[in-house]
Amino acid sequence: MMTTDRLTITKATPAYWAVSITNPPINIYDPEMFAELNALLDTLDADKNVKVIVFESTNPDFFVAHYDFLRADVMPNQPGAAEFNAWSRMVVRFAQSRVISIAKIRGRARGQGSELALACDIRFASREKAILGQPEVGVGCVPGGGGTEWLAQLCGRSRALEILCGADDFDADTAERYGWINRSVPDEELDVFVDRFARRVASFLKQPLELAKKLVNVKTGFPTEAQLWNSNHAFLGTQVWPETRERFDRLLALGFMQPGDMELNMGERIGREEDFR
Repeated sequence: MMTTDRLTITKATPAYWAVSITNPPINIYDPEMFAELNALLDTLDADKNVKVIVFESTNPDFFVAHYDFLRADVMPNQPGAAEFNAWSRMVVRFAQSRVISIAKIRGRARGQGSELALACDIRFASREKAILGQPEVGVGCVPGGGGTEWLAQLCGRSRALEILCGADDFDADTAERYGWINRSVPDEELDVFVDRFARRVASFLKQPLELAKKLVNVKTGFPTEAQLWNSNHAFLGTQVWPETRERFDRLLALGFMQPGDMELNMGERIGREEDFR
């Protein structure tokens, strides 16, 4: 087992790793988590035995909440640290990695949390406990970590616009129908289901797994680094809009980025017109 501040890596076998995400109280995606994910990808690239990796959260209410708006400019002094606009490179690295990546989603995966799951090759979610969302437009900005690109590809144009412009929460069954996730699995079965699938994948020869992923990438494509970079910079550009700053400050006053009702029920809360008059 390897543990950093945000990630705990457990090697169930040399071919099958599991990563537990812990950043209390709500698993905010912060600069330290970004650095640790970058460092993890370096480790994966260097390891010749690992075939499959599963990402999960130790927090039953949050897979990963969203981007840390208040510490965006922080550059931690640790391996893997990078500016936020390097996120596009990391998404492409996930897609091109020789390892099959799986997101096991319990709790809320919104914004950057949803985009981390989308960067993975396969997504399984708890039917009762998973909530997915891209709330950026409701906050006053646009997705900057691949949500626009992946959702347009996986869900289609109209459903991507529903998700992005509605900025609402989606349950796992709906996310499955839309193509956002692979499967909605009953919560009591999720751990066994994902573990069995990961162990099955890990039992196969590495070269065919790598080739299958490469061929799927060629047939379906995935967002390019340039496309992701454009969305990332569009997101950063919205941060200076006066209207966005005003709405963001109001959201902070209502409990955004703090444990409580706003983060638990964000889809409903950011759509309350009376709170923003």
